[in-house]
Amino acid sequence: MAAITIENIRNIAFVGHTGAGKTSLAEAMLFKAGVTNRLGNVNDGTSVLDFTEEEKEKKSSYYSAMCHLPHAGVHINIVDTPGSSDFCGQAIAALIPVETAVVVISAADGIGVNTRKMLQRAREFGLATMIVVTRIDADTANPEELVGQIQESFGAECVPVNLPAGGAKSVVGCFPKGSGTPDFGDIEDAYTAAVEAIVGADDDLMEKYLGGETNDDEIAAFAPKAMAQGAIIPILFANSREDVGIAELLDKIVSFAPNPFQGKQRVLVDDENEIAIDQAGPDFVAQVFKVMTDVKSNIKYSFVRILSGAVDSASSMKTTGEGKALRAGQVQHLIGTDHAEIDQGTAGDIVAFSKLDLRIGDVLYSKQGGKITTPKFPDPMFALAIQSKGRGDDDKISSALKRFTEEDPCFKITRDPVMHELVINGVGDLHVRSILARMAKQFKVEVDTKPPKIPYRETITGSVRDIEYTHKKQSGGAGQFARVIINMMPNERGAGYEFIDKIFGGAIDQSFRPSVDKGIKGQMTEGVLAGYPVVDVKVELIDGKTHPVDSKDIAFQIAGRGVFKDAFLKCKPALLEPIVNIEVTAPAEFVGDLQGDLASRRGRPQGQDMLPGNMVVLKAVVPLAEVADYHSRLSSITAGQGSYSMEFSHYESVPGNVQQQVIDQAKKVTEPSD
Repeated sequence: MAAITIENIRNIAFVGHTGAGKTSLAEAMLFKAGVTNRLGNVNDGTSVLDFTEEEKEKKSSYYSAMCHLPHAGVHINIVDTPGSSDFCGQAIAALIPVETAVVVISAADGIGVNTRKMLQRAREFGLATMIVVTRIDADTANPEELVGQIQESFGAECVPVNLPAGGAKSVVGCFPKGSGTPDFGDIEDAYTAAVEAIVGADDDLMEKYLGGETNDDEIAAFAPKAMAQGAIIPILFANSREDVGIAELLDKIVSFAPNPFQGKQRVLVDDENEIAIDQAGPDFVAQVFKVMTDVKSNIKYSFVRILSGAVDSASSMKTTGEGKALRAGQVQHLIGTDHAEIDQGTAGDIVAFSKLDLRIGDVLYSKQGGKITTPKFPDPMFALAIQSKGRGDDDKISSALKRFTEEDPCFKITRDPVMHELVINGVGDLHVRSILARMAKQFKVEVDTKPPKIPYRETITGSVRDIEYTHKKQSGGAGQFARVIINMMPNERGAGYEFIDKIFGGAIDQSFRPSVDKGIKGQMTEGVLAGYPVVDVKVELIDGKTHPVDSKDIAFQIAGRGVFKDAFLKCKPALLEPIVNIEVTAPAEFVGDLQGDLASRRGRPQGQDMLPGNMVVLKAVVPLAEVADYHSRLSSITAGQGSYSMEFSHYESVPGNVQQQVIDQAKKVTEPSD
């Protein structure tokens, strides 16, 4: 094979819905290229890419996996990704190092929800896209109808460059033209569509084409640039198990997929200034896109895309935001868990480092640092509060959660000081449960789970004046005395707490006035109605009294707490609840049921959009408390075909009947049982 240079590198990611055959396709390519000596099979556990016990048991990818192969003098790096939306963090991160997203669609199952999402994400990130239709021999396969659905969903730029033939036992080329009779369609029509899509990306080439001055070689040479511009999305057909279309796919990756010079260009952002990365330059720049810890060796591997320069075992580099230099150590190529050390990693290639403390998105550099944009990851909104079952497990839990947050950009942990809960957040129930299963297996620690408390807030809707509170305590020695008088009124929503000292003269010594403020803040943190933090109130300290001997800081803190509670309860107190914006994507046939379900959850519709392929996006605002179980409910309504995303919007008042339920529930928790 030729030396690995930027021109002869192709970086691709297999993306698409679960069950589309991404891993099987990658296994077939590895076998065809002679990298493996037998065809790996997901179903019998021999896949080199689905290598974890969990994946072998479930016969499905939960994590992205790397492999590489040579073909026609080109080094092809492949990132195989999971298709379940629960594990979309792994798939989205796989877009970071590549120029081309290969969208895999099963001819038997059609266009899945995650197929649409991943193709859209790839386009938004500026990647070239290619579509591979697999399982063309399935009994339920209708490739001709599927091509129409693909073009309707993703645009007329989706053009077949080969077609099934011989009853799906082979494929025949359309550009360049092959010989044979396809199972459907017309080679000449497909050829013309492909040519016009390619030449349409360049005015000069189009002019030459219209003048009859081009040939197939010249047009094919421009295909990678046309793909990079999104002018053409080639459609290819394959059957991984029967070695149909695999060689043709490898050929098209070499001839059509853009190399790093031709594809998406990354830039460094430093202090809001964009700095072009010279891929041919000597300065080393790379970005981390995957972190994995080998369960057997406990060695942490960081996978990086080299954007410029070169790296070997002796190279020194830094990460953005960290001053400490890192030694690269072993530079490796990985195929699943099999790793081979290489002398040097060069620009355009994907390599792995071991034993470095790095995170996804980190930028490594030798001279010029900065940030490099990554695709947008969804906010993980499915939450569980966890608590260790055994004593002394807290350190194990912390170590496990640290590892999982490093490996998965869509897994988050929060320690809520108000709710006193450790909360884990994932994309969905399957995502979170799989992480808890890994924690139990790898770290030997189990936890109890429950829905997290909803972060309600308390506030007031009315005003009071001249509320007085006196704290007086005699204990035989020095006593405690403090008298305070306040006015209280609502502050603007979102303005928070405001303390105004309106005392004129020395009714309260100047040194004790901050103590009143401190006491009020302490009571606000603990809440008054139901134990939730108080927000958006304004307090005016207008009068009081100080004792020359017994007054002290703690006395005025206690008085501040007491006067705040008294005033708060007289100011028409109210609970506020978090409201989220929710977008639900599902087939149009389920719209009525989904709208009814959202209405039953106190949701308010904000409109809907139609998508190609008879899909609908419903938009609504809904209280967070009402969608704690929405993942399972949506799956039930849509038979697993729906998906949703949500993000925090604002707080608003809880309806009276709901407010009383929340208060009563809080009292049950805080009041001791008989």
